[in-house]
Formats: sequence, C-alpha cells, structure tokens
Amino acid sequence: MFSLMKRLNAKEWLWALVGIAFIIGQIFLDLKMPDYMQEVTLIAQGQGELAKIWINGGYMLACAFGSMVCSVVTSFFFVRIGADFSARLRRQLYEKVQSFSLAEINAFSTASLITRSTNDVQQVQGLITTGLQMAIKAPVTAVWAIFKIAGKQWQWALSVAIAVVFMLLSIAVVIGMVSPKFVRMQKMTDALNASARENLSGLRVIRAYNAEEYQEKKFERANHDLTKANLFAGRMLSLMSPVMSLAMNGLTLAIYWIGAVLLNSATPENTMTLFSDMVVYLSYGMQIVSAFMMLAVIFMTAPRALVSAKRINEVLHTKESISDGAGAECSETGTVEFRNVSFRYPGAEEDVLTDISFRAESGKTVAIVGATGSGKSSLIRLIPRLYDVTGGEVLVDGVNVREHKKRELMKRIAYVPQRTELFSGDVAFNVDFGDNGAGETGIQEALSVSQSSEFVEKCGGIHGRVAQNGSNFSGGQKQRLAIARAAARSAEIYLFDDAFSALDFRTDAAVRAAIKQKTEGSTRIIVAQRISTVRDADEILVLEDGTIVGRGTHDELLRSCPTYAEIVKSQEGEERSA
Repeated sequence: MFSLMKRLNAKEWLWALVGIAFIIGQIFLDLKMPDYMQEVTLIAQGQGELAKIWINGGYMLACAFGSMVCSVVTSFFFVRIGADFSARLRRQLYEKVQSFSLAEINAFSTASLITRSTNDVQQVQGLITTGLQMAIKAPVTAVWAIFKIAGKQWQWALSVAIAVVFMLLSIAVVIGMVSPKFVRMQKMTDALNASARENLSGLRVIRAYNAEEYQEKKFERANHDLTKANLFAGRMLSLMSPVMSLAMNGLTLAIYWIGAVLLNSATPENTMTLFSDMVVYLSYGMQIVSAFMMLAVIFMTAPRALVSAKRINEVLHTKESISDGAGAECSETGTVEFRNVSFRYPGAEEDVLTDISFRAESGKTVAIVGATGSGKSSLIRLIPRLYDVTGGEVLVDGVNVREHKKRELMKRIAYVPQRTELFSGDVAFNVDFGDNGAGETGIQEALSVSQSSEFVEKCGGIHGRVAQNGSNFSGGQKQRLAIARAAARSAEIYLFDDAFSALDFRTDAAVRAAIKQKTEGSTRIIVAQRISTVRDADEILVLEDGTIVGRGTHDELLRSCPTYAEIVKSQEGEERSA
C-alpha cells in the first residue's frame, strides 16, 4: 500500500495535508464540548449563574456545527483524492498491460487483469476515501482524550483501559481469522470472472452441445466458493458491532458504578465536582471507545484493500520481458531473416522451434506449411516481437528486432493473426485501425482487395455496425475484414497467420491475387494449412516438430520432401473437387 501511495502527486498530497488539518480541527472541537458540558453540570447543581447555561450551551452548539463543517470539508478532500488517484491508477494499469508481451498476459490471465483493474482499484479507493480519515482521526482522538482525562480517578482510568484491551483483543482475533480469506476472495473473484467471460464468449458452442447444465455447475462452483468466503468474512466482521456495543455499554455501566461508589464515600463539598467529573469522564470515555471502533472499521476494511494493493503492484512492478529497443539505421527494406532461431514458451520444458534459418526478400512471398503443432504460428509471432527468441536472432530490414523501437517495428508490419479480432464500432473503424491512416478511399480499396465490398454494402457500407468481437459477421467475413485491415496499411512486410482458412477456394484465390497486386514490392509471409494457398509462393518452408525439413518451390518440394508430398496427397481430392 505504501508503494502505491508514492504515486500520489503533489496536488493530492496538498489536499491530504489540508484534510488532515480539518481532521485535527474536528477532533479539537469534539473534545472541547465535554469542557462546556462540565460547566453546565456545575451550574445546574447551583455552582454558578443560571444564565451561563445558555452561553456554554451556545458554545457546545458552535463546536458541534464546526465539527460538522470540518467533517464535510475533510470528506470532500479525501473523496477527491480517492477518485483522482483511482482514475490515474486504472490508467497506469491499462498502459502497463498494453506494454505486456503475450508472456506476461498469459502469466496473469485476462480475467485476473480485469479484476485487478476494476475491483482491486475500487478496494484501494475505498480505503483512501474513508480509511485514511479514520486512520488519522482514531489514534489522535484516543491519545488526545486520554491526556484530557489524565490525573483524574484511577478507577475510571482502569475501566477505560480494560475496555480498550478487550476491544483490541477482539479485533486481533477477528482480523486474524478473516485476513487469509481476503487473499483467497480476490483469487476467487478472478475465477468467477473467468467463468462468466468463458460462458458469454462461448455461448453458441455451449448451446450447440447442450452444455448449459455443465457450464452452470462450473459457474456455480466458483460462485459458491466466493459466496462462502464472503459469508464467513461477513459473519466474523459482523461480530465486531455487538463486541463494540458490549464494550461501550459495559464502560458506561462501569463509570456510573464507580462514580456511585465514589460519591457515597465523598465529602459534601466534593460531591458536585466529583459528579461533574463523572459526566465529563463518561463523555471522554465514549470518545476513546468510538476511536477504537473506528480502528476496528479500518482493520475490517484494510486487509482486503492491502491484498488488492499488492495485486495491483504485482502488475505495475512486472518487468516486461520484451523491452523497447534503442532504434537503429536500417540498411535494407522489407526483408525478414531468421538466423539459427530457437524458441520455447515461458515455463515450457522443450523448444517449440529449433535452429530455424531462412531469409525472405523484399517483394517475395514465403509460405510456411506443416502439420498442426509444428510451430508455424509460433514462428510468425517472433517477427513482430509478440514473443522474443530464446536463441539466435530475428532480423527485420537487416536489424535485429530487439534493437528496433517497438512502435517503429510495428509500422513496418501488417499482421493478420490466426484468431480474428474485430472491435465494436463500424467497418471503417476496424479497417482504418490504429495508425493505418487509409482514409475513405483507402478503406474502399482495402475492402475490394479482401473481397469484402459486397457484404459490407449489404450491412450498411463502411459505417455499418460491427458488434463486439464481430459477432454479427460470419467467420469468413470476419477473416476478410481482418485482411482488409492489413491491406489498408502501407507496410513493408505482410504477415498472414492462417488468415485464409475460413475462405472458400475461389475467394481464397481472388484475395491472394489482389493482395499480391496491392502489396507488390512488399514481403509476404503466409502461414497456411491448404496447399492451394501456398502453391504459387516463391519459397515454401515445411515445418515438422519445430524444424525445417524442406524448402523450395511447390514442384521442388514434391520431388525432395516426403512430408510436403504427403500433405499434398492428403489434399488432392479436396482441391480436385474445388
């Protein structure tokens, strides 16, 4: 939590200091009222002019009003600090996540990152908004009140001390039992979010396989675990209220009982003073108990907020595995070269790619084929540095990708991933995405290249609606819009990771022909399963178990690579029918 607090800016620290000043003012006014109450008590017993009751009563009302004003002003400043700080914290989390590679994303999981950016930030905001006020007010009030009553009857002091010790022990027991639950509750919230997200994103598959009951039970397990933990924590924390009431009422009874004993044994001339002391002591005793009740509230809310703060810090302090390069002069344009590249995923025991070497020249098409799991997608992800190699080096335009600035590297590349991603908005937004800068003419041209113009016109043109994740389009239509997004970019290198798999043979051929014409002079690297997609490539690489077992043109590989020939043979019937 202290690490997070360092992120408060100068203005927020100033607001906090002003808020603390008003808290001190509120405490002073609250503790001043018993002094006037003592005067009123003495006057009521005949030790002073009756008219002074109105004066002292007026002072008490003024103190109460001043305390209320201080409380309102304090709340204003701390609520403002909490709101501004949480907004900045969410932005910092978002920016940090944006800098993550896929390795860091997978390490945290999407559901956990969402929880940390929302629920965890909200917990921290609540602690700042109310917890800090109480954390300052409670100990200052308790210490100040103890000094105010110091030197009076030791019996009353002992009763207050017993009440305070009782409350502290109760708080320690409850917090000791609840704190471990708070750690688990945030992880359970992650699991619940993951289950809900999975159900919503996979709704069509769930219904198609009549798996609603199974998914409901899966969600119910996560929901039940979180509910059970919440109930346990809530029940334990709810014990604090009756415990505090017991302490407060017990202290009141003790002060009155001790006062009655003292009054019975007091001399007549000390009776009135002793009675007024008892009234004042009771008031200060209640202030002390109230201060410890505030501490109890802090101890109830702080553990979960501290867990949330730790989870937020885990994200903010995560060191990116892929750091930005210094930037370098490029001696070439549009070239991609792999030099003895090996790669394994974080935490994996074996390499996915081993000793991969090839060079893609500008203006050429290089295709990569192989069985499922042979490492095709892993290879292509190394070019835009979605992952970094574990051995060897990848060069773009003659420079190691580690030396490129990330932003400059991505400007050179147009990438169509294996899994199509569309964003809620309209067609124009999805095609002219990021820094493409295509404009309306460029959008229309890109749609034409990807053979998307016809269905886009039917859905309302380039300003037609795109639902979240493109759910109002078919798989093939989404894939063509993703290809259009790449075509709208003036890039040196075009990467297609199985980007034609959802297209029929005729559309596939038309799209590839249009892309070749549109990207003439640029390098094209295509990952594909279908031989028809890669048949006309300038060079075809055949992967098997993460190594290159063949390279050459289609005809050369038919003669020299059994793996490639086997793939071709398995698809001959399908291609002949097409």
